[in-house]
Amino acid sequence: MDSHGQSEVAFAFCQMLGFQLLPRLKAISAQRLYLPGAGGVAAYPNLACILARQIDWALVEQQYDEIVRYTTAMAERTADPEAILRRFTRSNIQHPTYKALAELGKAVKTVFLCRYLGDEALRREIHEGLNVVETWNSANGFIFFGKGGEVASNRLDDQEVSVHALHLLQSCLVYVNTLMLQQVLAEPGWMARMTSADIRGLTPLV
Repeated sequence: MDSHGQSEVAFAFCQMLGFQLLPRLKAISAQRLYLPGAGGVAAYPNLACILARQIDWALVEQQYDEIVRYTTAMAERTADPEAILRRFTRSNIQHPTYKALAELGKAVKTVFLCRYLGDEALRREIHEGLNVVETWNSANGFIFFGKGGEVASNRLDDQEVSVHALHLLQSCLVYVNTLMLQQVLAEPGWMARMTSADIRGLTPLV
């Protein structure tokens, strides 16, 4: 996920749902680290310029039951996830559960930033994963012709037809490219030139 796909609320919900949000942050120099408790600034004098305030754990504790309720509704799909997420956008910043989610998200994001800055392997994994997604999106833009590659209709039936047609084209593209790769690699001369890194990099999204 790129920078535009992340927020403190997204970090919080991902934590509650049991998986990690691993975005690639473009404006990394503008990020701030939040303190887990009071008096932490003195313990990290070299980080003073990027340290923010302390996390309001009392607010998180106060709203925890509501956070669990919304997370459960999202996980069980007893409520529309999009409707839940729309409720917790910056336009509803005064909502107490939004504030608590933002606080929890700031803590989770701080942990992620520390890992991101200190672990080169993690940065490479995020970058490579995002490249795969961007490659797939560029392929979609190529094969999803008409209307600039956008689902232009407001009618649900038309949207479903467009998306199903795109999925069919995606499957055909993957199938044809897979057959082509198999044919090439069936030749001993080409297969002998493949290194382990080349094999790891094989993808039907060429």
